[in-house]
Amino acid sequence: MNQLGAAVRAWRGRTEPATVGLPANSPRRVPGLRRGELAMLAGISVEYVVRIEQGRAPTPSAQVCAALARALRLTDEEQAHLLRLAGHAADPDRVPRIIPESLQRVMDQLTASPLAVHDATWALLAWNPLFAAVFGDPSAYRPDERHILIRQFEGGFGRARQTPAERAAFEESLVADLRATTSRYPNDPSIAALITRLRRSPRFRELWALRSVADHHSATKVIEHPEVGDIALDSNVLTTQGSNLRLVVYTPRAGTDARGKLDLLTAIGLQQLSRT
Repeated sequence: MNQLGAAVRAWRGRTEPATVGLPANSPRRVPGLRRGELAMLAGISVEYVVRIEQGRAPTPSAQVCAALARALRLTDEEQAHLLRLAGHAADPDRVPRIIPESLQRVMDQLTASPLAVHDATWALLAWNPLFAAVFGDPSAYRPDERHILIRQFEGGFGRARQTPAERAAFEESLVADLRATTSRYPNDPSIAALITRLRRSPRFRELWALRSVADHHSATKVIEHPEVGDIALDSNVLTTQGSNLRLVVYTPRAGTDARGKLDLLTAIGLQQLSRT
């Protein structure tokens, strides 16, 4: 058993079934979760859990590590330790893209609002079901098409509608935010590649030449939904300390019927998504 396997085994042994929503009324020879229960919670096979604990598995992916962290209710520090043991040590020269467990718990609680998590370059990393119901399911698009800047400057606006003034302010804010990100991660090649792609857009080149630097905090837009009609939303950006991940929470605009439409999509929109 290597350090990774020993850590997973210890965390499994300390996790009470009741804390992860499992019944604890059956007799158990040892405390904690069974391997099959951990496999079920993490969405991996029992055989893979065995190989990890015995040190016989290839390096687990960052996605598998994140799933194990959620299943075992690890703290952010423990999740970071798990990632290091699995060979995914954070690189200060690269934009962080791992969602910590504490942020995942926040997302799990905010079910009444559409929300999404982006990295520091505005690539979409995760979203909740209501976001998919309102904006359209991002999993239907290629990863590069889930990038706000690429969609904004290559014409893929989706369901969002903004006035010319709102769009101009939104684009100015995003580009200034990207400029700030370049100084935080000057050696990340993915940022250089993104800027090269975006420079095909005359509008982006115009804004990039201004060399404005600022954080993007909020925006307003109307979502043209095919079933419930227009939904007027405000968005607010919460930036996580240390990783510069952006949690974007969409709330109903005051004085509109957006709250009722979000409630309707919560009730029926996700069912429709599950059938498509």
